[in-house]
This record gives sequence, structure tokens and C-alpha cells, in this order.
Amino acid sequence: MIRFILNDKLIETELPPGSTVLDFVRYHKRLTGTKIGCREGDCGACTILVGNFEKDKLVYRSMTSCLMPLGNAHGKHIVSVEGINLPAGMAALSPVQQAMVDTNGTQCGFCTIGFVMSLTGFVLKKNAKQYSEAIAAIDGNICRCTGYKSIERAAEILSQKMNEKPGQGTMAWLVKQKFIPEYFLQVKDRLKQLREKITESATETGGQKLMIGGGTDLVVQKALMVKKSTVQLLFDAGELQEIKLQDGQCFIGGAVTVTAFAESELIQDIFPDLEQYIKLISSTPIRNMATMAGNIVNASPIGDMSIFFLALDSELVLNGNGTRRTIKLKDFYKGYKQIDKTIGETIEQIIFTPPQKGSFSFEKVCKRTHLDIASVNSACQVNMNPDRTINDIHLSAGGVAPFPKYLSATAAFLKGKKTDADVLKQAIDILNTEIAPISDARGTADYKRLLLRQLFLAHFKCSDELINEVIRG
Repeated sequence: MIRFILNDKLIETELPPGSTVLDFVRYHKRLTGTKIGCREGDCGACTILVGNFEKDKLVYRSMTSCLMPLGNAHGKHIVSVEGINLPAGMAALSPVQQAMVDTNGTQCGFCTIGFVMSLTGFVLKKNAKQYSEAIAAIDGNICRCTGYKSIERAAEILSQKMNEKPGQGTMAWLVKQKFIPEYFLQVKDRLKQLREKITESATETGGQKLMIGGGTDLVVQKALMVKKSTVQLLFDAGELQEIKLQDGQCFIGGAVTVTAFAESELIQDIFPDLEQYIKLISSTPIRNMATMAGNIVNASPIGDMSIFFLALDSELVLNGNGTRRTIKLKDFYKGYKQIDKTIGETIEQIIFTPPQKGSFSFEKVCKRTHLDIASVNSACQVNMNPDRTINDIHLSAGGVAPFPKYLSATAAFLKGKKTDADVLKQAIDILNTEIAPISDARGTADYKRLLLRQLFLAHFKCSDELINEVIRG
């Protein structure tokens, strides 16, 4: 039995845990405000809010319901657009809805629900007040009428209203200002009571067991298989959600989401440019769902976090029924969608040694800035002397091989060498022997080689003069 709160109602259902929240909300509860668009987490028309406990605090995150397995709603507060409407008899719209109306941000109306839910997620975020944060909140929403300026004006109105939001008693203030209905004030206690009653047995018995660590790609690729499977959801495994520094090494739990990784003060301290890297990785709703282990196990040739961790020379701790083993991430990939993992094993931890400040960089080229997969992505950790002689280097690239590629030969050549034009030119020649890009919708093979060359040079912060010398050479 899957139990959760949908808007202000307690839900108990025995529907397959691999079916989606989107289908449950629309077809079983007839809450049709949540729209069906791409079913790939790309358009944001199906955006909902998910309330869950993070360090004993109830936090709301925007998520795409088309990619959220119903079993992942277990013990949570699921909020559709109907759940933020004011009670019957109150004609007023919420300030978010009213801002969209006042700025003519509705256009045809199909995408409007997703924008409203994402912007409501922004106002629910405790310390969010800036216009830039409001814009970031809607980076996963697409308007096919191309009317973004009116929506941006709505976001600006809301960010101004958030200047009045108190640091404490935020939820009560939001209710008083009619951003959300009054029932939100009881949800925290209701969820605690619900969690005392529920067990994990609903997703652990019978049928084919499928482990899901987020599902943001798996549900797109194999939606029917997921729906028919009995799923074991790792998304909420508390012991797998830790981020810690111990004995000079950083440990990332397999169920840590990209958002949790990005919001960690420890991780922000290790990677000063983390914010600009994370902006290149998917969108807010997807980052709220996608997990580190899920990205690595998915073995996509352009997996952003896989490329990120490869350049950190990371290790994986795999757990199979209590038996643990450690393997280098660069040895984990064996071929296209082929990984060194047995059935039943899960990635328990990702381990890396924090790089020296300023030694790590992540680059990505895609057709649009947000919510897009890479044409080519690359990461590099390089430690150089003041004379630009390389002491140590780890280099990775995606979109240029059948799996996330650790460029071992290129790195081995560069160690101990000074990064002048001749050395970089030779390194690029070696790099080209390590990759095998193919022509597809994201570019031709030759184009991807050129992209990787430019990203490779960007890692070394080469001057325009040096770049030109390398290219001419």
C-alpha cells in the first residue's frame, strides 16, 4: 500500500509503484490541471510540488510528475495546482496566479500551470527572495508561445513581494498572504503521523524488482518496464543521502540528488565555481529528482555527473546484499550501457579527494543553456606549477565515446610537461585517438572533435594567442 497526502487528502493506493504520479493525478483522481506534455521531463507542463523531510524540516521541491514513480510519493506531500487554489467561496487568485494574469503571462494557457507551480516553489523556499532565484525556479518550464518576457515580469513582481517574507514563520506568512491555502499548516504533523504508520513493504514484494535512484532517464527510456516492475526506490534511503568529509576524503551517498549536492556548503567550499557548473546540468525539477548513483549507473555517454566525478578520479563503493567492494569509476564502464555491476548491487558511496582550489573545471556545450543534454561535455583536474608544468592531471569527456570516457592516454602524456603550444597540440592528437564520436542529432563526429578540442583548451585557461598558435600548428 502506497500512502501519501495529495493536496489536502490522504491517499492509499495499491496501484503499481512504477506507474507515474502524473497518470495517478490526472486519470485516477481527475485533477486535470496538471498537463501532459512531453512525458520526458523536458517541458515542465506537469510540474508539481513535493513536500518531504530534509534534516527534520519539511521542504517543498518542484518535480516533473511524468518522471516520478508513484512509489516515490510514499510518505510525502504531493501538491498539484488544485492544491494551491484558495478554498471555494474565495474568488481571489493566489499572488502567483494573479501575477501571471496581470503581466499577460498566460498566453495559450497550456504551460501556465507548470510556471505557476515552479514559481510557487520559489516562494515556498525559505530564504529565496531574489529575482535571479525566481528565474532559476522556472528554468525547467518551456513556453511554446515564446512569451517569456511577460512571465519574467511576473517573476519580478513575486521577487519584490518576497522582500517582505520573514526568516522565521515563513509558512504562516505565506498562508496569511494567500500564497498557499491554510491546510499547509497541518501538513508537517500529518506527514509525521503518516510516517509512523507506513512501512517499506509496498515497494519490496513480488514481481521483478527494479532499483530506481531517481528515474529521470530510466522512466523516459523504459516507461512500460518500470510501470510493470516492482520497484525498490533508493531516492529516500536516508543512509545514502549523506555528504561528509572524513580523513581527507569526500563521501557522497548514492541517493544524494544533484540539488542536495549543489546546496551542500561542504561541496560549495570544495568547488568555488559549482553554481555555474550546476546551471549547465538539466533543470531545477530534474536536479531535485536525479541522484548521483542513478546518473552513474545509467551509463549515458553524456552523463554530466559521471563526467564530473571521472575527472576527480573517484571511487565507487558497491553493496550487494551486504557485501561491499570498491572500484575506480574509470574502470566501471565497459562499453555502451555496460557496467561492472552485478544484479542486486547498488552504488552506496562515491569517494574522491577534494582537488586543490582552482584546479578543477567542468565544461559543457549544448543547443540551449538549460534543460538540455550535452553535445560534448568535459571535466579536468589539473595541478600545475607556476611555470605551467603539470604535476598531475585527470581528464574526462562525454559525447565522444560509447560511455563516459576517462582520457587516460592524454593525461599520461601531459604529466610532467609544460603546457606550451607544441605540447597541447600533441595532447590533442593523442586525445583524438582515444575518442570515437558519431554523427547524430547533436552534431557530426567532426564537429564533436572540434568541440572537445576547444573544451580541452578551456580547461587550461589558454590565452587567445596560445589557442590560435595551437590551432594553426
